[in-house]
Amino acid sequence: MSKRNSAAAKTAARERLRVERERQAKRAKIKRQAIVACSVVGVLAVAGGIGYAVVQNNKPTYWEEAKDNPLVKPANTTGENGTTVVMGKSTAKKTLVMYEDPRCPVCAQFEQTVGATVKSDYDAGKYKLQFVGATFLDNSQTGEGSKNALSALGAALDVSPEAFLEYKTALYSAKWHPEESDDKFKDDSYLIKVADTVSGLKSNAEFQKAVKDGTFDKWALEMSKTFDDSGVSGTPTLKMDGKALTAPGSENAPMTVADFNTALEAALKA
Repeated sequence: MSKRNSAAAKTAARERLRVERERQAKRAKIKRQAIVACSVVGVLAVAGGIGYAVVQNNKPTYWEEAKDNPLVKPANTTGENGTTVVMGKSTAKKTLVMYEDPRCPVCAQFEQTVGATVKSDYDAGKYKLQFVGATFLDNSQTGEGSKNALSALGAALDVSPEAFLEYKTALYSAKWHPEESDDKFKDDSYLIKVADTVSGLKSNAEFQKAVKDGTFDKWALEMSKTFDDSGVSGTPTLKMDGKALTAPGSENAPMTVADFNTALEAALKA
């Protein structure tokens, strides 16, 4: 082979090597660009996901939005926000104030044990009844059953005081009252199912619509504020003339008929 041919071959080989290196470099550049693009898309996707989550977390809850709803006061209420709920004969000189949270298991126990006696005395005109509803268990146990049940009680009160009292008794009954940690009262369908056991509420289309529409949700929140402002720290709490009715040797509400009668007679004589 001549030196000329040898030189040409070497030149051609170098040219092929150069072309191959450029091809590989170009492929590597394209690959790097693809990786960077995917990384950017991934970062944007993560950022978008985080942004969406932040927006969702910062959105007000249903009950936070309900604070801005128009206030609809149930019938048979008085006071600026309709949160004064007093029932009974005009001839009754005293008023028994009952502070209760719908989810409260001790309230349910009181109703199941002493409730019939309270109602009998009320019917006899020994005292009027005033109801103050609380919803603090929705915070401590998480959920919304106390607020939702309180709103449904407002719908029952809008029908009549009798329907309200019967419905409250049904909600606290052994058959229908859930465990404290079970947020069953958040379901409108469950509240309506319980209401169908009450004569004044059974198949009552107006009552059912008020429950489903949340007509008295704002009122329930106002009632809850009334409880929070009362200084009462637990439920059930019973008061007459500003003084708590308690079991002997206790600061708690009387949980037996005998203890209730003893505390009541003392309060009626005071």
